[in-house]
Amino acid sequence: MLKQDEEIEKLEVEKLEVEAGAEVVMDKVVVVSNGAIKVGTPYVSGAKVTCKVEKQGKAKKITIFKYKSKKGSTRRKQGHRQPYTKLVVEKIEA
Repeated sequence: MLKQDEEIEKLEVEKLEVEAGAEVVMDKVVVVSNGAIKVGTPYVSGAKVTCKVEKQGKAKKITIFKYKSKKGSTRRKQGHRQPYTKLVVEKIEA
């Protein structure tokens, strides 16, 4: 959780369809903490987080290996790299 007086935080989120350097405003905020914790039902009204897109990228590759014992032809190896968007939190309004 990021408080309003804390230093800038960087987040990696699911890939967003925006260019690097663009500004993203998230208006669906669930919890805000500035002295007292405010929990939304389901969202905190009037709260929003402004972020700047630092970069788009792909995570480290993971290997998926499927195998069934005692069967000669049931081996399968596959790799996957999850795409992500790196955000820098600039401002939190509550």
